[in-house]
Amino acid sequence: MAVLLSLVAALAYGLSDFVGGLTSRRTSAWPVAFVGTASSFVGAVVLVLLTGGDPTAADLWWGALAGVGSGAGGAFLYRGLAAGRMGVVAPISAVGAALLPVAVGVATGERPALLVWLGILAAVPGIWLVSREPGGSGDLAAGIVDGVLAGLGFGLLFAAMGQVPESAGFAPLAVAQAVGTVCVAVTATALGGRWVPGERSQAWGVVAGLLATAAAVAFLLATQTGLLTIASVVTSLYPAITIALAAALLRERIHGPQGLGLLLCGVAVSLVAAA
Repeated sequence: MAVLLSLVAALAYGLSDFVGGLTSRRTSAWPVAFVGTASSFVGAVVLVLLTGGDPTAADLWWGALAGVGSGAGGAFLYRGLAAGRMGVVAPISAVGAALLPVAVGVATGERPALLVWLGILAAVPGIWLVSREPGGSGDLAAGIVDGVLAGLGFGLLFAAMGQVPESAGFAPLAVAQAVGTVCVAVTATALGGRWVPGERSQAWGVVAGLLATAAAVAFLLATQTGLLTIASVVTSLYPAITIALAAALLRERIHGPQGLGLLLCGVAVSLVAAA
């Protein structure tokens, strides 16, 4: 069940990135990101009202920490995109998002089976190759810094949400989305970007945000029914979904290394599911 929920999370995150990325190409990234995170917050609040829960103060703090990770990860990812460093930032951040929660899971006592470790070994290069853009990478050194910081942010998001117990309900998720929304606005302002939406097309951020909420819910449930190491690695395969959608719907070419990455991602899922 944990693997299935993680795959749902990866699919939803991949769809969210596809919608958000496509919309950002046609308008501006920061307003789309703000609309998306704000919509995620509203969706999480609705879930809280419908399902209830009994969160402790510690659960809410874990949610806030996850929101900081989400906001920081997105900020450095967008900074890399704006500076033309996406080809460096994206693969480093995606790998970081997978490895940090694995380290946290092992440090807190999780002991994955051998097949899971083999799946992780296949997933890391798979994520890297799928996320890697051919061609120009901008300033390599600065791109590495942005990628590491973005990866730490997203890894913190996954690791922190993995500490929330089932009894807490979805209130910590709502806190995470609220903090993430504020982080987007503050970071955009600090970097001189305009985050206030002003175009109709930016409303597509609502779709991206609701998909992100569905992904976060699936990931949270996956960590509550299985190991954080498994949930984080399988969920971090979401770039493969985005690339596959771009190829199928936009007729974008899948380059050789990306094709190999997709194959490795499939192998990783098969190994983890067989464990």
